[in-house]
Amino acid sequence: MYLNVAEIESALTSLGSAYPGAAEIITAPHTTHEGRTTRLLRVGARQSDEAPGILLLGGVHAREWVPPDALVSLAADLLEAHGSATGLGYGSSSFTAAQVARVVENLDLFFFPCVNPDGRAFSQSRSAMWRKNRRPAPAGSTGPSCAGVDLNRNFDFLWDHTAKFAPDADVHTSDSPCDPQVYRGPAAASEPETRNVVWALDHHPRIRWMVDVHSAVPVILHNWGSDQNQSTTPTDNFRNPALDAVRGRPDDGIGEFIPEGDLSTAVELADRMNDAVRAVRGVDYGVEAAYGLYPTSGTSDDYAYCRHHVDPAATKVFGYTIECGETFQPVFGEAEQVIREVSAALLALALAAPDVTDGSVERSQDGRTAPGRVAGTALAHDM
Repeated sequence: MYLNVAEIESALTSLGSAYPGAAEIITAPHTTHEGRTTRLLRVGARQSDEAPGILLLGGVHAREWVPPDALVSLAADLLEAHGSATGLGYGSSSFTAAQVARVVENLDLFFFPCVNPDGRAFSQSRSAMWRKNRRPAPAGSTGPSCAGVDLNRNFDFLWDHTAKFAPDADVHTSDSPCDPQVYRGPAAASEPETRNVVWALDHHPRIRWMVDVHSAVPVILHNWGSDQNQSTTPTDNFRNPALDAVRGRPDDGIGEFIPEGDLSTAVELADRMNDAVRAVRGVDYGVEAAYGLYPTSGTSDDYAYCRHHVDPAATKVFGYTIECGETFQPVFGEAEQVIREVSAALLALALAAPDVTDGSVERSQDGRTAPGRVAGTALAHDM
């Protein structure tokens, strides 16, 4: 059985109480449209914000039931293993006790497993394929699909797709409140759930990586999603209004600028995650820039990464989306396998991120370095 909203919140609170030296409950400031309060769990043995951080999001899309369970499961695994000085194993993707200690004692992992609790509650009780949050429908809109906003189109990155993209760019978003899937909302960051994610980034400035866990494709995506990546023309970027009429078209010689070093880091860390996934049971998620899935605007991963480009004083945050599994609500035996894949990927990221991002890891001849495969002790497409 999948966790419901109350069970997710209870699990976070219980973990925070059971491991006071390595876990802390953080209450997000903005209540949802239906009055729910959401919480994050910080896992880390240092004082808050003394160590580099990773923000882990789940449940942004209501019908994707696995990601919140995966994040709760990983938090519990990490805390139990650290407390007992044991390792973790997910299939053949294994992590030693020393690696677990390195993660918990040298990083802050901010688990935000249920960003969209109103939507999850509605999906689990009323309409299983519901994707959006539960913002009330605007006046005059009475259809059942007219409620809600797609939170992963609501972030302040090229949010106004009608003004910021070429008309034929086929951006997967909508300005129609009654679009049942990808309504962007009445304004950028209009939704309390979106603002909670922004708040987490604002109030924990040592966060340097963010992963938004979704389902299902599967694939691991890195920046950018607005256009094809290019590293040669810095002025061709999301802040350039001259590109508003042409942005998003494939193979037109105009792309979204990403510094070569950032692209190398983004791909290297995504490869590390994919290697760890593959070791669980042989499934290859694959790695690509988010634009390769389809053009998007207002997404969490691009918003996280764009903040440093807008304000150079802001922390650079590498943004990722993991699209896990092949269905939104797999039967639970399969769901457990997908949870193991997500857990392995995120642990591999946590172990590799500081060294790879800071340039202290030499790449092998094929440009990649595989994660450790030392045996540990095993514990029990909708972007």
